[in-house]
Amino acid sequence: MLLAGLLGCAGYVYYLDLMVTHRFEGLRWTLPARVYAAPLDLYAGLDLSQLQLEHELQRLSYHRVTDLERPGTYRVTADRIDVALRPARFADGSRPATVLSVHFGPAGIQDMRDGSGRQVPVMRLDPLLIGSIFPSDGVDRIVVTPGQVPPLLPAALKAVEDRTFDTNWGVDPMGILRAAWIDLRSHRIEEGASTLTQQLVRSYFLSNRQTFGRKIREAIMAVALTEHFSKADLMNAYINEIFLGQDGNRSIHGFGLASEFYFGRPLPELDLSQIATLVAIVRGPTYYDPRRHPKRTLARRDLVLSILAQQGVVKPAQALVAQRQPLGVTSGAEGAYYPAYLDLVRRTLQRDYPEKELTEAGLRVYTSLQPRVQELAERALDAQLRALDRRHHRGNAKLEGAVVVTSPQSGDVLAIVGGRDADFDGFNRALDADRSIGSLVKPFIYLTALETGRYSAATIIQDQPVSIRLANGRYWRPHNYTRRTYGPVPVVRALADSLNLATVGVGMALGLDKVTDTLRRFGLQQMPDQVPAMLLGAIDISPLQVAQLYNGLANGGFRTPLRAVQAVVSASGKPLQAFPVQVTQVAPAADVYQVDSMMEQVMTHGTGLPAIRILPPGLVTAGKSGTSSQDRDSWFAGFSGGDVVVVWVGYDHYQPTGLTGSEGALPVWAHLMASLGTPSLDMPPPEGVTETWIDFLTGMGAQPGCPGAVPVQVAVPAGTQVPPMPGCGGGNTGGTVFERAGQWLHRLLH
Repeated sequence: MLLAGLLGCAGYVYYLDLMVTHRFEGLRWTLPARVYAAPLDLYAGLDLSQLQLEHELQRLSYHRVTDLERPGTYRVTADRIDVALRPARFADGSRPATVLSVHFGPAGIQDMRDGSGRQVPVMRLDPLLIGSIFPSDGVDRIVVTPGQVPPLLPAALKAVEDRTFDTNWGVDPMGILRAAWIDLRSHRIEEGASTLTQQLVRSYFLSNRQTFGRKIREAIMAVALTEHFSKADLMNAYINEIFLGQDGNRSIHGFGLASEFYFGRPLPELDLSQIATLVAIVRGPTYYDPRRHPKRTLARRDLVLSILAQQGVVKPAQALVAQRQPLGVTSGAEGAYYPAYLDLVRRTLQRDYPEKELTEAGLRVYTSLQPRVQELAERALDAQLRALDRRHHRGNAKLEGAVVVTSPQSGDVLAIVGGRDADFDGFNRALDADRSIGSLVKPFIYLTALETGRYSAATIIQDQPVSIRLANGRYWRPHNYTRRTYGPVPVVRALADSLNLATVGVGMALGLDKVTDTLRRFGLQQMPDQVPAMLLGAIDISPLQVAQLYNGLANGGFRTPLRAVQAVVSASGKPLQAFPVQVTQVAPAADVYQVDSMMEQVMTHGTGLPAIRILPPGLVTAGKSGTSSQDRDSWFAGFSGGDVVVVWVGYDHYQPTGLTGSEGALPVWAHLMASLGTPSLDMPPPEGVTETWIDFLTGMGAQPGCPGAVPVQVAVPAGTQVPPMPGCGGGNTGGTVFERAGQWLHRLLH
């Protein structure tokens, strides 16, 4: 019996030895895909102030110093910022650590030079880490090599957690005896005495259940690891494996990720105080959570520093200086977190990559997100929704909103805000809130009309009562928002003032199928219901889909599929997939130019006019407001020469807001557009298009200064004849943009 028991024990030990050796030899950590924002390109002539560059560096967790001691720091002088750039990896290569001096003038960056004084034409800042795509078990880590580990860290771990690490067999017999005696006296597990190797075994192979059987298995496996692997291998595995905190559903493993998570800095950049803090957290990541229990963690850190001084790892004076420092823990996770944008990234990648590859292969995903634009979009939405809530109080209900910003030429999605709580990883209104778009559909109706060759901006159409018999025998009788009719009006006024009756008349004359075809060409994914109400925007789509439609208008009739992901690179740096710009012409450039010209009049004479108080003087933009039935949805979509911005405002449960598109979404749009530093819309007229002046109210030819006229400059096909306004001269005269005072007078009188 005794022999059988001994043989059984020997067999069990042999089994554990084989198992732990095999698994550790093939140790490959699952590495979540890491997602990065677009890096900021610096160059002479860039309109970027010294303060703005400092803000970008701080976003990347660079630290201001008086002397550039190491990468990750910068120094500010009167007209210059010197930066010790970290090594960085991009989608198309890498950059070593380097020093860059950026000189500023009145117009932004004036000159850039490297550490040797040589001129630098272009330099990319580090791409900002914006999140990870981790597996369902939530394990996340950044694997570091021994060369990336500060020598102080393993020395501190040995001094505090396992002083006999270099000489023990994976267990500390005296520590085990001491702990066993304490446990036996109390009749429960109270004392640990685990070596670093035992902690590694527990983290990688076993559960945290405190049982005698598990502790015996842990000890056997620790001895096996020590027998077969070097102490350096075991220390490196420990540094990459140990659990060091929790971030919602994500568990923080390894010192590489913990350094970023708690301090926003790569592990090699940590100082003595910060390393001591991480070593303090090892003893109990929940109990010593520095954000939830700072006093408790500070006391433990100071104890660690005292131990390091006692053990001779650091000098007592160094420990004393470090003890005087605050914890220095950041307020949030590493990098930045943009859940709405990451949502689009995940959906993009899931079309081409299996879940396992996204969550375990260590992919690096480079996106189009611009952190500065994202920050401005979040700020504009939050500030304006707060103001709207104060002015239009609806009990406990709070307005919600969404913002999408894109680049018209490339289709890059620059920013996505999925709700007023931008950090909330929940319902993404920018992608999933399919809401009625209201009058946002009207530019596409008038584009369809222009494509027939029978209409121009100056064509007179009738704004008159409409009664349409539906398939169910009932009649549909829409009305203008003002409940008035305006009779004969030019097309430009029908669009700018968003006249429903005139638009329905044109749309029905064209045919619903023709309007649907135009929308589908510009990127509408689903087939809308073929009912007359679609002409007034009874089409439920998301803000992202609206951005796709308007991107084609801003790009001169060329559809560019929106893209959030630019490239995917393997963990070793091998390019795996690129997402190139794809361009398809979907409408004649001359017709789109005329529509865009009319949308400029929306901003100067129509429903977009209130933005004039917010936008910078001289900034030319084009846009359109949208309001759904019973004011449930407030929209504004428009573009400048460099950015397309779409804003939706409403309640999640479809309650009426009492806000038109001009009252709800437009203030968000205008404040954001004003803050972007975007260029004016400047479209050269395509061949076959000329510009003429007409009276906004009547459509007759007019000139600036005509008595009683409100002249506007519109694009029309070459050869278009416009009847002159009596006593004021004809059209086709050309001229400059009219005075702002005339615009205001028109709005006050009408």
